[in-house]
Amino acid sequence: MLPRRPDAEPGPVYARAVSETVVRRRRPWEGLSHNVHVLSGVSFFQDAASEMLYPVLPLFITGVLGAPPAVVGLIEGLAEGTASILKVASGWLADRMRRKPLIAVGYSLSSISKLVIGLAYTWPLVLVARVADRTGKGIRGAPRDALIADDTPQADRGRAFGFHRAADTFGAVVGPLIGLAVYFALGQRMRPLFFIAFIPAAISVGLIVFVRERPRTHQERATAIAARGGPLPRPYRRVVAFLTIFGLVNFTDALLLLRAKELGFGFAGVVLVYTLYNLTYSLLSYPAGTWSDRIPRRKVFAAGIAVFAVSYFGLGAITSAAWVWVLLPVYGAYTALTDGVSRAWVADLAPDAPGTALGTYAGLSGAASIVAGVWAGLAWGGTGRLPLLISGSVAGVLAVVLWVAGDRLERDTSA
Repeated sequence: MLPRRPDAEPGPVYARAVSETVVRRRRPWEGLSHNVHVLSGVSFFQDAASEMLYPVLPLFITGVLGAPPAVVGLIEGLAEGTASILKVASGWLADRMRRKPLIAVGYSLSSISKLVIGLAYTWPLVLVARVADRTGKGIRGAPRDALIADDTPQADRGRAFGFHRAADTFGAVVGPLIGLAVYFALGQRMRPLFFIAFIPAAISVGLIVFVRERPRTHQERATAIAARGGPLPRPYRRVVAFLTIFGLVNFTDALLLLRAKELGFGFAGVVLVYTLYNLTYSLLSYPAGTWSDRIPRRKVFAAGIAVFAVSYFGLGAITSAAWVWVLLPVYGAYTALTDGVSRAWVADLAPDAPGTALGTYAGLSGAASIVAGVWAGLAWGGTGRLPLLISGSVAGVLAVVLWVAGDRLERDTSA
């Protein structure tokens, strides 16, 4: 593992309690806690199940059930809105009760919802199942991330979240490939995919049995109660406000796949290029998390926003489908540089109430994503170029601001 750069800007939230420089390169799984390994396996199997169905669901709703495209937007909007609200609530609960039961309930709801969709013959039942699925995601996310944060020293927190995101996203590589193979093997029938996806989803729930939640000491509970009695730290609020502003131009990936389709991609092509995006995301998540342990996390996140700007602007500017094979994998690098890194960053800024901090951040980001999806959908037009060019331009400015002046966000001016 590389030592921390001597010219890095540590700041108060990047102080590392490291007694000696570690020169030996560690393997990705070495030194990480038991719970990080187990929860990474849980996320791998659940994401494999979910991403097996992600490209199929809109086609199932419109093609098999005969619903209009507007119903797809209604279902996804209500589902994501529910998840955003519950992320805040689950984060609050994660600092007040045991986290393992919340994680189990969340993953169980998402697993059962796949069976319900497979049994649906009308779209309202799909709506109920999708809301249940996103409810599960909203319940489990903050408690799971808080458990990872509590189990990991701050000096290795980026690496731990990077490892978890890598495992989670590798499921998103395996899942669509399995789904595509099964789709063609079963004569291009979609309904059986939902029952097959339940198998890895059930495995993910079963693995939660192996999570070991350490009882918090009296002092830890007292500190957490005191922290929950007042507002979250000012640096946390400023950073999360900035991340929420960025979320307003970061619309759903489904629209990027729609752009690929409009440039000439068929069903198989969309699934394959989406899998390639997830492969890049998976391969780079662990290195990105490790880098954020060596240099300020804001710098890594700023680099990710810059990659986002290039990807969005490029997808808006191109006229050839061939460029999609380049730009979507590049976009995967953006996700790797920001997803796990942002979770570690937020946990650093509010160490006494990680569940509340992570849940609030996830909820605000989810709400911003819904707003982004609405305005991008309204501005989409025939090609989708305009919202992509707007988002890419705004993100480029935000990347420069964060890189140059991001240290002011983390500065505690309350004293």
